[in-house]
Amino acid sequence: MAADIEELKKKLLDFMTKKSKFKSKMYFKDLCKADENAKMREIKKAATALVAEEKIEYWSSGSTTLYGLKGGGKSESDQFGGEEEK
Repeated sequence: MAADIEELKKKLLDFMTKKSKFKSKMYFKDLCKADENAKMREIKKAATALVAEEKIEYWSSGSTTLYGLKGGGKSESDQFGGEEEK
């Protein structure tokens, strides 16, 4: 049974907010723990929608992509001295 995307987005945000006290960035597998009954594809769609809404952000080291709350922890540009967008 497909989870409602809005409900899943709320669960992801609540989960990330609760866990942000301990870690600012999370692997996708960590996000899957927000709703054990949801399929991975549904969680991926919800996380991508939250990135598009600028509520969470991607962080990439080049080989690994993590998710974090917007404004939490170091951003990619803070960490690596990212380039200005044109």
